[in-house]
Amino acid sequence: MSWLGKVFGGAFGFLLGGPLGGILGAALGHQFDKGVAGLDAASGVSFEPGSQRRVQMAFFTATFSIMGHLAKADGKVSREEIDLAEAIIRNMELSLEMRQAAIRLFNEGKNPDFPLDDIVDQLRQECHRRTTLIRMFIEIQLQAAFADGALNPIEDRLLQYICTRLQFSKIDYQRLKANFQAQQRFSEYGEQRGRAARQKPPQIDDAYAVLGLQPSASDSEIKKAYRRLISQHHPDKLVSKGLPEEMIKLATEKTRQIRKAYELIREKRGMD
Repeated sequence: MSWLGKVFGGAFGFLLGGPLGGILGAALGHQFDKGVAGLDAASGVSFEPGSQRRVQMAFFTATFSIMGHLAKADGKVSREEIDLAEAIIRNMELSLEMRQAAIRLFNEGKNPDFPLDDIVDQLRQECHRRTTLIRMFIEIQLQAAFADGALNPIEDRLLQYICTRLQFSKIDYQRLKANFQAQQRFSEYGEQRGRAARQKPPQIDDAYAVLGLQPSASDSEIKKAYRRLISQHHPDKLVSKGLPEEMIKLATEKTRQIRKAYELIREKRGMD
C-alpha cells in the first residue's frame, strides 16, 4: 500500500490544514487536530508546505471534491457524471480505502455549502507555480464535465471561474477545451477501429487540434508542439510535481493520445 493509501486507511493521523483538510476530514469521518505541520517523524515522510507528499494529498482531495461540485453545478448529477467519476476511480486501480475516500470526496463536493473558493485558493497555494500540475487538474475536470457528451454552459462558466482563481489564463483554458474535444473524437475513432468496413476514418484536423495546431503548421512547429505536450504530460515529471502516483494512468492515457495524433500527422505528411 502506498503512503497515500495508508493515510486513507487511517495509519497516519495528520491534518492537511485549511479547507482542504476540513473536506478530507469530513470525507474520512475523522476529526484532525489543527495546526499539525507534518506526519509522525517515525514515518520518515515530509509533510511541510510545498513537499511532494503534501501537494499529492491536496491534489487528490481537490480533484474529487471539485469534480462532485462541478457535477452538481446545473442542479443535478447525471448518471453519466457518476459513471465517469467511478470510471476514473477504477482506472486508477485504487485500494479499497482510497476508492471509498474518492467517492466520499465527490459527495462532499455536492453539498450546497461546499467552500469552492477556499478549496481552489488553497489548491493554488499548495501547488505553488506548478503550472503543469494545475493544467492536469483542469484537464481532469474537463473530462468529468464532458461525461454526458457535452459541456453544459453552467459547467463551462464554473470551470472558467475556477481557472481565474487558479490564475490559469482563459486563453489556455479555451485551448485545453478544444484539445480535449479533439481527443474525444480521436478516442472514439480508436474504439471503433476494426468493427466494420464503414468505419469513419481518423480526422487529420482532430489530430492537429490534439496538438493545439492548425493544418498549416510547419513540420518544425509540429515537432516542437509534440515535444512540449509530451513533456507536460510525462507521468514521472507530473508525479515529481505532486500528481498522486495512483493517478499516473490518467497522465499515461494523455500521452498515448498525443502520440497517436502525432503519428497520424507524420504518416500523412511523410515526416521523418
